[in-house]
Amino acid sequence: MNALTAEIRETRVDKGTLALWFLGQNGWMVKSSGGTVIAVDPYLSDSCNPSRRGLDLARQVPLLLAPEALEADLLVCTHSHKDHADPDTLCSCARLGRVKGFLGPGDTQQVFADAGIAEGDRGLSWPNRVTGLGDLTLTGTFALPTDAGDLTHMGFLIQAGNGPKLWITGDTAWCDLLAEAGSKHRPDAICLPINGGYANLSHWEAAELVRRVGPSQAIPCHWDMFADNSCSPHMFEASLTVKEMRATYRLPVHGRKMVIEKG
Repeated sequence: MNALTAEIRETRVDKGTLALWFLGQNGWMVKSSGGTVIAVDPYLSDSCNPSRRGLDLARQVPLLLAPEALEADLLVCTHSHKDHADPDTLCSCARLGRVKGFLGPGDTQQVFADAGIAEGDRGLSWPNRVTGLGDLTLTGTFALPTDAGDLTHMGFLIQAGNGPKLWITGDTAWCDLLAEAGSKHRPDAICLPINGGYANLSHWEAAELVRRVGPSQAIPCHWDMFADNSCSPHMFEASLTVKEMRATYRLPVHGRKMVIEKG
């Protein structure tokens, strides 16, 4: 068994917390105290390489979890870009049956179908849509699409009972509505892109989102996978410092468990 798979399976999560593992890019594994496991945007291949535009999109993050080793009650995709709804990962999951269900917005549904995922295992979500799974609820959140190729970007707010609210924003461009909609959910922790490439939030915009939403923990992502779409997380830390939000900064380490607590 893969070491990370074994760790996730064996981890006991304290009540009133969530366990979180960073897989790289916007890939996350989330586990609740009730044992419910969710995979979010797992990019477990090198399918973006080579780039049709001539960019260096070779995978830079070590593969901590092979697609065939992925186990989850639900795999969630925030949109249909290949580094979020990865065809290679999804095909393996569909074939091996270790993932029990799949959830995503409109444009992910065709990707799911093309990967061989049965219609009964595919779920559709959208902003403000609430999906229950075990002791977890997933609430769809607003995101502003970053290109015209997929106009159904979204994020997810994940919570177990009255425990901490974890907001994974997914890829999103900046707009005031993003901050307004995010504030409504009052998240305790945010995982958000900081790379600024190809219309995503820049480190400065990401810090402004943190300032306006007010979580206790701000966790950067989408800065590490590709040489031509990267950003030093230190720049996000610096932007938070300028905005007097430095205390919220938490740098994720690939494959290392983080504990998300309320407040």
